[in-house]
Amino acid sequence: MNAPLAQRNYDKALLVCLGVWLAGLLWSGWAPYDRATWWMEVAPVFLAAPVLWLTRRNLQFSTLLLIFITLHGLVLMMGGAYTYARVPLGFEIQHWLGLHRNPYDKIGHFMQGFVPALVSREILLGTGAMKGRKMAAFLSICVAMAISACYELVEWWAALAMGQGADEFLGTQGDPWDTQSDMFFALIGSCVAMLFVARPQKQS
Repeated sequence: MNAPLAQRNYDKALLVCLGVWLAGLLWSGWAPYDRATWWMEVAPVFLAAPVLWLTRRNLQFSTLLLIFITLHGLVLMMGGAYTYARVPLGFEIQHWLGLHRNPYDKIGHFMQGFVPALVSREILLGTGAMKGRKMAAFLSICVAMAISACYELVEWWAALAMGQGADEFLGTQGDPWDTQSDMFFALIGSCVAMLFVARPQKQS
């Protein structure tokens, strides 16, 4: 496929991704449970969208990764609309598995490890910054964990700044080990990405 045609196809795929995000933002932002929490939860989407568009000439992701990026954004929007502790899907999972709390936030943190790890891998290998696939996988997991740790710091800062007003954003649901389990699910997500998605990602 020649370069101009490949660029046009990528632009179309990216526009689909951004269009789905726009629809999701309109839905989730129409009447969220808590407006301040909505802004904090969907902030990564507002940051990622212009970056994806502005770098599309020099940094093109695989179709599979664009699908996962789109899904990650929708997970964030769902959490923003209801707050993570109140997402209906989470209550369904809680009922099915007999859990003591709504686990939807763990889906969010799984994706927080899963998608950044795949993004890091494509950047490392696609730009030629790294040749070894095993080392690229290891560093991709490290990047995902660094992002997870930074997000937990943001939650801590929000708790300090907002006091009880940050409860909806934190969504700990009384779990004193919520921070550690959040990072553990991000680790699981990044490892799953490297073990089971890296090969089809390379071919997509």
